[in-house]
Amino acid sequence: MQELSPDSPAPEFTGPFTDLVQQGRQIIGDNIPQDLQLNVLILTFVIAVLIWLLRNGHGSKGADGRARKAGFLKFILPRDIYTHASARVDVGLYLITRLFHAVWGLAILSIVGPWAESLMIDTLQALFGNSPALQVNIAWMLFYSLVSLLFYDFVFFLTHYAFHKVPALWAIHKVHHSAEVLTPLTRYREHFIAGPVWLAGQALSFGLAAGIFAYLFSGNITEATLLNISFFFLLFGFNGSFRHYHVQFHYPRWLSKWLQSPAMHHVHHSYLEPHWDKNLSVITSLWDRLFGTLYIPEKDEYTPWGIGHETQDEHRSLLQNVTGPFRDWWRMLKR
Repeated sequence: MQELSPDSPAPEFTGPFTDLVQQGRQIIGDNIPQDLQLNVLILTFVIAVLIWLLRNGHGSKGADGRARKAGFLKFILPRDIYTHASARVDVGLYLITRLFHAVWGLAILSIVGPWAESLMIDTLQALFGNSPALQVNIAWMLFYSLVSLLFYDFVFFLTHYAFHKVPALWAIHKVHHSAEVLTPLTRYREHFIAGPVWLAGQALSFGLAAGIFAYLFSGNITEATLLNISFFFLLFGFNGSFRHYHVQFHYPRWLSKWLQSPAMHHVHHSYLEPHWDKNLSVITSLWDRLFGTLYIPEKDEYTPWGIGHETQDEHRSLLQNVTGPFRDWWRMLKR
């Protein structure tokens, strides 16, 4: 055992209480989604303040989906949205979804992703022989990040399209669209059955992209990252919290033809018929343009949120949203 000299600094250690608090912070931090973490929320706040300043108080919407001029606090944290019953349901559905995520999340990621990656590698080897073992550089790493993003966006579009067009799947996804106001937490307003579907699509897209580049570089490839986050996902990551935020964040019209602005997702949540099934991608506008589902809104366009007066009353409480898909499926079976 090594002895410490009298002049040696005392070893640093923590007591059991401090250790317990640090472990608790780690557990909480690991379970907070990326776009709800403090740094992203601060970025969202800063952009919202800039919009308030640049538009002289215009640019936010009320619980009715109509644009209005507002003072600073009403613009950033409007009472009619954050005290709305729908916002409270968001919290309950988020907690239930996170609870189930702990059960099936790791299982899906550890099965679907590696399977898709291995399938792609085996297929490419069967078609083209051994890996060309290309040399890695930053350009290739950036390209890998971009391809991963495009794969993810395309699989997300297909999954989202199916959720909207297949009645049995719409019964699940309707829970998300039953939100009558939008807050950053609304992104996670999902039925617990929807979670495995979204996660499986995510794992499939990343696995397929990883398989292509693993084959090209004989496994020796990583994404270009900044702060340990994929470069392109970091670049567009703040879009996640703004997509479900009452403040309108528009892109120029020419850019909206290529990238989904957060304001375009306001349209997606509208129950007006011209807005139905529009803007189904999450990052780019490529797939919506290709499949005819792109809708670029005008500034301050009216977008009342929810599923419409005919069925909204069936999806207002937490219990109604949890039981909703089963109720709809039973009606389909009876018919």
